[in-house]
Amino acid sequence: MEPRRASARTKAGALAAPTAGLLARVVVLVPQPTRRSGRAGEGHAGRGVESRLEEAIGLAQAIGLDIVSAGIVPLSATRPATFFGKGKVEEIAGLVRAEEAGLVFVDGALSPVQQRNLEKAWGAKVLDRTGLILEIFGARARTREGSLQVELAHLNYQKSRLVRSWTHLERQRGGFGFLGGPGETQIEADRRQIADRIRRIERELEGVKRTRELHRADRRRVPYPIVAIVGYTNAGKSTLFNRLTAASVRAENLLFATLDPTLRAVDLPHGSRAIFSDTVGFLSELPTLLIAAFRATLEEVVAADVIVHVRDAAHGDAGAQASDVATILRELGVDPEDSGRLVEVWNKIDHIDREARERLANIAARREKKTRPVLMSALTGEGIADLLAAIEERVVAGRATLALDLDPADGAALSWLHRQCEVLSRRLDENGRMAVTVRVDPSRIGELRRRFPPAA
Repeated sequence: MEPRRASARTKAGALAAPTAGLLARVVVLVPQPTRRSGRAGEGHAGRGVESRLEEAIGLAQAIGLDIVSAGIVPLSATRPATFFGKGKVEEIAGLVRAEEAGLVFVDGALSPVQQRNLEKAWGAKVLDRTGLILEIFGARARTREGSLQVELAHLNYQKSRLVRSWTHLERQRGGFGFLGGPGETQIEADRRQIADRIRRIERELEGVKRTRELHRADRRRVPYPIVAIVGYTNAGKSTLFNRLTAASVRAENLLFATLDPTLRAVDLPHGSRAIFSDTVGFLSELPTLLIAAFRATLEEVVAADVIVHVRDAAHGDAGAQASDVATILRELGVDPEDSGRLVEVWNKIDHIDREARERLANIAARREKKTRPVLMSALTGEGIADLLAAIEERVVAGRATLALDLDPADGAALSWLHRQCEVLSRRLDENGRMAVTVRVDPSRIGELRRRFPPAA
């Protein structure tokens, strides 16, 4: 193992509470395929191994764990029983004892049997990538909906981890005397209880889904388009959301700082108004359990009129992160190549030097206008005007501009126009009539013409 000592230690978090300090000490392991496996020098999804190690440390820090050791573990082949080879398991066991660690985080996917065997060998709790992300989401959930979604994902994960490993989990024999067969085992009882709880949560989340659909239907009745902000976790989505909306959504240099979605109205440069939605950050190998559980929340992205994809331009793996976001968008049924709906933002340009900024600007300038990314800094506000202009351009695309002639005394008609259309201008003409110019979605033109028929 190639150890790297964490640069900073943080307080014990949610995982640490049950054992008061011991469990807070964590060893972070990033398995790295070697040349024998044909994937040397490269992490998952084309990432550099150093970048993977940095992300793994970030995941552990996101839940407040005390990282006592972090390193890369060469892996020629995975072992069915222990994932790592026998010698490496013994080496790591010595490290865990020396550091008095109560938790080992393996940045990969462990089977239930591998997890159980490693816990026995190391004398510490073992979490894989999915398990730790579920712990982070559990600590971040603040709303009832968020808590339900996390619990559903956690129960589905736990269901696969109920491995029969102790004979004392079998209850007393059923029937009378010695003739009865074995009764229900503790594992079977746990599985039944988990299945019952999953069904109850799924019923509650169906109610959440119906409520969200009603809210979206209400928003469709007013002329406000929805703009969803998406991106890799820690790309600066919440900082951008706060900059645009003057909100106070939690924005920190921390993975998954935002979990529950937030919506705010924003006025665009030429008078249009849009509702912006901040969403949970995406991640490479984001557990499908979470994508499924958070589908009700992520449907805000599916239903959005414009999607703002925020990328961390200062990150060494920005391209790989963008690919991960595109993969998740496809899983949700969104085409990441739809330039008429997607705005790409290269954020954090304040973190890179002048030469790198000029290079990025040249790359962006060579793209077609409809796919050209916006270079900006959500922290300083640089490029915000360009972003709002790009959003408005997509919002108004395909909308018709109509001129109407109204009686100035007809306040109800003018109020209706403000609710159902985008009123661009209004003025009194020489005949004392009110000339109103509106921009309207094509689906509403028929209703508008019926209410305001053209003058004969």
